[in-house]
Amino acid sequence: MATLSSLFSSPNLLHHPTKPIKASPKLSLQILKPTPFQGIRKLDSSYLNLTSRDSQRLYVVAEQVSADPSSAAARRVYIGNIPRTVDNAELTKIVEEHGAVEKAEVMYDKYSGRSRRFAFVTAKTVEDANAIVEKLNGTEIGGREIKVNITEKPLLQADLSLLQAEESQFVDSPHKVYVGNLAKGVTTDTLKNLFSEKAKVLSAKVSRVPGTSKSSGYGFVSFSSEEDVDAAISSFNNTLFEGQKIRVNKA
Repeated sequence: MATLSSLFSSPNLLHHPTKPIKASPKLSLQILKPTPFQGIRKLDSSYLNLTSRDSQRLYVVAEQVSADPSSAAARRVYIGNIPRTVDNAELTKIVEEHGAVEKAEVMYDKYSGRSRRFAFVTAKTVEDANAIVEKLNGTEIGGREIKVNITEKPLLQADLSLLQAEESQFVDSPHKVYVGNLAKGVTTDTLKNLFSEKAKVLSAKVSRVPGTSKSSGYGFVSFSSEEDVDAAISSFNNTLFEGQKIRVNKA
C-alpha cells in the first residue's frame, strides 16, 4: 500500500512553476477505519500477532462453532431402550415428572410400524433437559433400563480441541460401514445408539466440516466382525433416521 509521503511525492502531484497542478482522474484517497476484532479475547495471547486477514478468518471459525445454549439442539434429549408399547403420550407423561416437555417423539420403523425402541424429547429449557437426563438415565421403564442423554452439547467457545478429541476416540476396524445422508442433528452418540440396536458396535463418528461443529452429513460405524457389518446394512440401509432416509454400505 502506498504511503501518504509517496503519494504526494509523485511527479503528477508536485507543483510546477510553469504548469498548473493537474490531479489524476483515476486517483482517489480513501481513509479506511479499521474494525476492531472482538473474537480474540478468550483465546491464548500468542494469537495477538495475527494479521488482519488471519484475525477475520479466526473470527469466522469462532462464530461457526459457537452455539446458542437455548437452541433446540441444547434442549434435545435422546431416550433409548424404551419398551415398544410406549407411545408419545405415555413418554411425555413419564418425562414431565422431571422437567417441562415441549415435544416427545417415539421413532417408528417405516415399513413395520413398530417402535424402534428409542425417542427424542425436546425440553422447554436447558435446565429441564439436564434434569431429565439426571433423573431418568439408568432408570427402568417397563422392566427395561433406559439410556438418556443430551443429543448435542453446544460449544460455548472456539475450543476445537473437543472435536479433535472426538475424532481421536474413534476405534477403527476393517469391519466398518459408511452412513450417508445424515440429518444435521445426528451426533456420534445417537449414531452409535442406533446401530447398537442390531449389532455390536466398536465405535462411531459423525464427520464434521473442518474447523467447525457442523455435520458433513455422513459418518462411520465400526464393528468387531463382518457379520455385524452385514446385519447393520440389512437393518438400516434406506431406513429413516431423524427424518431422513440414510444410506448404509461397506466402507
